[in-house]
Amino acid sequence: FYAGVATQSLRFDDGSSAYLTRTPDDASNRRTFTWSGWVKRCSPATTNVVFSSYVDSSNFFAIRLRENGDNGRLEVIHYSSGNDLNLTTTQVIRDVSAWYNIVVAIDTTQGTNTNRAKVYINGSQVTDFSVATYPSENFDTDVNIVDAHYVGSLAAGNYHDGYLSDVNFIDGLQLTPTSFGETKNGVWIPINTSGLTFGTNGFRLQMKQSGVGTASTSTIGADTSGEDNHWTSSGIVASDCAMPDSPENNFCTMNPLDTVGTIVS
Repeated sequence: FYAGVATQSLRFDDGSSAYLTRTPDDASNRRTFTWSGWVKRCSPATTNVVFSSYVDSSNFFAIRLRENGDNGRLEVIHYSSGNDLNLTTTQVIRDVSAWYNIVVAIDTTQGTNTNRAKVYINGSQVTDFSVATYPSENFDTDVNIVDAHYVGSLAAGNYHDGYLSDVNFIDGLQLTPTSFGETKNGVWIPINTSGLTFGTNGFRLQMKQSGVGTASTSTIGADTSGEDNHWTSSGIVASDCAMPDSPENNFCTMNPLDTVGTIVS
């Protein structure tokens, strides 16, 4: 049924302040890029950042899943002393038993504002937002600049608590979900992305390695896109790496949203 391309994941424990980080050697396309990742939450009680770029507390970009108090909505935000971009879905992502494919496609060179930032969940474009602020034409984001980028956190906070699998970043192209998945028998599943053009700061994290620490081909932040843009891990131990729970092998988990019941001894 599956294509055998997203078979492992990295487990992020927010209590251990777990994340991956990389600072690009060179700046590249700040106006056009696409991020795709498969996400499984463990704790909807906290805000989880799955990808960010960070200059300081007044200048950052983030893809984050809001806490239950915000109904578990997906939020894509660029902040520079105000919201230059803010798309917050009415749809919620809080099912801890499910894998979600999130695609965020940015191209601020587009003349129509709604084409400058697009959000997709499991192959379908989201068009219903509780907040919808689009960037100005030709706006330069803080993505692809020579400052720290993170997978699993926003600098030192909002750590992801859950799993990530087959994370792809395309530098210089605004792509659609069909570059990352396909519908099969009514189910959105991963496809092989190895044929994509990833660009200068592009990367693919398949989460198949078991080493931790400094970026290399053998540690969990290894980039398998061919661009060699490897990531350094922090707060991650070997037992969190190369987990079998994946979009192609979803493990049954307890659901903290279902708290009604009786314990029988």
